[in-house]
Amino acid sequence: MASSNIHRNGTQRGIISNKFDRPLKPRHRPPSPGSTFRRNSSAPRNADAVPGRVRVAVRLRPRNAEEMIADADFADCVELQPELKRLKLRRNNWDSDTYEFDEVLTEYASQKRVYEVVAKPVVESVLDGYNGTVMAYGQTGTGKTFTLGSLGEGDTSDRGIMVRSMEDIFAELSPDTDSITVSYLQLYMETLQDLLNPVNDNIPIVDDPRTGDVSLPGATLVEIRDQQSLLELLRVGEANRIAANTKLNTESSRSHAILMVHIKRSVMDNEDIESSENGGDTPNFITKPSKPLVRKSKLVVVDLAGSERVHKSGSEGHMLEEAKSINLSLSSLGKCINALAENSAHVPFRDSKLTRMLRDSFGGTARTSLIVTIGPSPRHRGETSSTILFGQRAMKVENMLKIKEEFDYKSLSRKLEVQLDKLIAENERQQKAFDDEVEKINLEAQCRIAEVERNFADALEKERLKCQMEYMELVKELEQKLVLNQERHDCNRFVADRGEGPASSSADVSELKMLLEKENKQRKAAEEELERLKGQLGKHTRSEGGEDLEVIKLRNFLEDEANQKKKLEEEIIILRSQLLQLNFEADQMRRCLESGSSGSSFPSIDPSMTHVRHSQLKDTGNGPKSSVTTLFEQVGLQKILSLLESDDANMRIHAVKVVANLAAEEANQKRIVESGGLTSLLMLLRRYEDETVRRVAAGAIANLAMNEANQELIMAEGGITLLSMTASDAEDPQTLRMVAGAIANLCGNDKILMKLRSQGGIKALLGIVRCGHPDVLSQVARGIANFAKCESRSSNQGIKSGRSFLIEDGALPWIVQNANNEAAPIRRHIELALCHLAQHEVNAKDMISGGALWELVRISRDCSREDIRSLARRTLSSIPTFKSELRRLRIEC
Repeated sequence: MASSNIHRNGTQRGIISNKFDRPLKPRHRPPSPGSTFRRNSSAPRNADAVPGRVRVAVRLRPRNAEEMIADADFADCVELQPELKRLKLRRNNWDSDTYEFDEVLTEYASQKRVYEVVAKPVVESVLDGYNGTVMAYGQTGTGKTFTLGSLGEGDTSDRGIMVRSMEDIFAELSPDTDSITVSYLQLYMETLQDLLNPVNDNIPIVDDPRTGDVSLPGATLVEIRDQQSLLELLRVGEANRIAANTKLNTESSRSHAILMVHIKRSVMDNEDIESSENGGDTPNFITKPSKPLVRKSKLVVVDLAGSERVHKSGSEGHMLEEAKSINLSLSSLGKCINALAENSAHVPFRDSKLTRMLRDSFGGTARTSLIVTIGPSPRHRGETSSTILFGQRAMKVENMLKIKEEFDYKSLSRKLEVQLDKLIAENERQQKAFDDEVEKINLEAQCRIAEVERNFADALEKERLKCQMEYMELVKELEQKLVLNQERHDCNRFVADRGEGPASSSADVSELKMLLEKENKQRKAAEEELERLKGQLGKHTRSEGGEDLEVIKLRNFLEDEANQKKKLEEEIIILRSQLLQLNFEADQMRRCLESGSSGSSFPSIDPSMTHVRHSQLKDTGNGPKSSVTTLFEQVGLQKILSLLESDDANMRIHAVKVVANLAAEEANQKRIVESGGLTSLLMLLRRYEDETVRRVAAGAIANLAMNEANQELIMAEGGITLLSMTASDAEDPQTLRMVAGAIANLCGNDKILMKLRSQGGIKALLGIVRCGHPDVLSQVARGIANFAKCESRSSNQGIKSGRSFLIEDGALPWIVQNANNEAAPIRRHIELALCHLAQHEVNAKDMISGGALWELVRISRDCSREDIRSLARRTLSSIPTFKSELRRLRIEC
């Protein structure tokens, strides 16, 4: 039937392909220099607004085949003067009316020329951040759809304004940082329909009372990245648009088509640009971050349905109702244009949905270009005159252009993360320099102590040898004098014996007396000398005793120095342990910052609980051994473990930190466990309430729990009970992270799975989620994923049957809630846990009632990891309960 509606290109209305159902995620790029900042205001006219009149161009259609035959004897009713931008409309052969427009385009004007004079200024304004509208108005069959919507598939020169404007937009925007989303709608008999999803045929129009903006919350938004995707969207939309055959046009549009293009661009605040150009003394790694902004703009291309008179178009039946609806909406638009042109206090925008949607284009904040299309036939002079007068009135409407900008918090967050990474790197460099300086001071102190000891020992040895030599010389001299005196005494006795003979003269007697007296004097002198020598000997003995006292004093001084050295060595040990702990915490912080970009699979061991890298613990001044190993060899494991029971709180804290660092090395774990270190660490959790001791002890236990042999020992000594008690009492996020990490490591052991659950391990993990810290939740998610994986393996081997312990302990609501968490580590662990739970039919009903089925469908489509997507799809297609539910909901995986 001629009156029945058909779809353009002969296709039926229906739901389009799934790839248009979900818009792609927007992408951002770094702010471009030279942008300015304008605050968005609810008032359309403010200090930031720029005046802009509606620009109107007229385009003449050449005669068609029918007009060449019917009007062959008649002249055209329109005469164009494009060089004067003037148009003459003939009343008769001798009288005509003259009208002036912004542009006058003849029937020979190319599509490129039309685009450049009509739409290109609007597109450039949209790229600068303003809203823009391009609209075509005219009688049915005058070429509105050709001017706006021609795809140019047969001839690229026939491309219309829609295609050419998007080509310029794609050329200016960056696909890596900016985003473009498109909606394609039609207004048919006062009903707003979605051309990209025809099932959605009653889209509401919402007016923002604060800003006056018009939004369509039910319209399909599709993100496009290239020209090919746009052409595909336009083909789908044109296929779903209502068209019919009339006397004026064989394929007449029976609805108003609206293409909406939403653009987001990243710009930078002008103040930050000026500050960066002026320079400053601030170091590069602590520069003030710029204020990134998101500039939002909208391009609206409207292909109005043609105005027509019923007796000329031959419309009847349903097509007559369509014509009435079209004429009514165009009449409402004309009333609004008249009111705006006359500065009327009331503009009837709410008379029709068309005027409500175009409220921003006429008298609003958008830059608007209108192209009116006319025909040359004198038979349609009345319609041509009406179209020209509509354009003349539209030229009197003035809009106030305004930019809409918002802060780009995501870009600012990325800049702050980069700055934080620089600060962390600088802190690590300073810590390395401090460590080198401490090591240098330690070496210098040891060298000086060794040098002083050598000098003192040499001086003491020289002084001792000197005293011994002097003593030996004095003894030898005394012995010689004693021998000499003895010889003289014997000689005197011999002379006295010879003087007893009977025959001696007086002279001899006198001589002998003199000799005797002389000998007596010499003997007395010798005795006096002997006494003097004895006195000197006594003095020397006493002085030697004084020298021994000096030696004793020196020995005592050396002992004091040795004790002081021992104390210094102990202090150095403590300082080393503190430095190692600082390095460990800095590495942990860096790992936490880098964990968001990690794309690895779910290991059974938490990367944040692993030991400090061996290469970062190298002692650069003492060969290849790490400082922890050096300390371990110098002090001894037993002495370090004994310090765990020290009464000094600081000594106890330092000792448990050293043990935690030692436990991070797999080579030390066995010796720590054999020496009773595990028992001591569990005792610290049981006895001490100090938060630091509990946090570090839990971290050490988590390191030991990475070894499968240690996991059974931890369970045998009641470790899971102590960890659960610590989890319920602690409030510090770091302590809870360590406890959650230890339990998560234990959850990866099939042998202790039942015992772990019976002693409250799963409930302890679920209790830790009260903290809400992302690092803590990541450990909880990892533990649940490990438990689900081991439980699934046990079920496959026939060791376990029945529902999952995770579902029985109430973990499913939290799993579903965090299945699409913003933090990537949490989301990946939860997605893996859901896939393992879904592999068993016994869990299917609980998962469907708990909302897990929808998350599995999402994972099978959107998960970033191919192996998890494949596992989710395989699970959904292999479990009968899931398959029947998906069929019931008509969902295809």
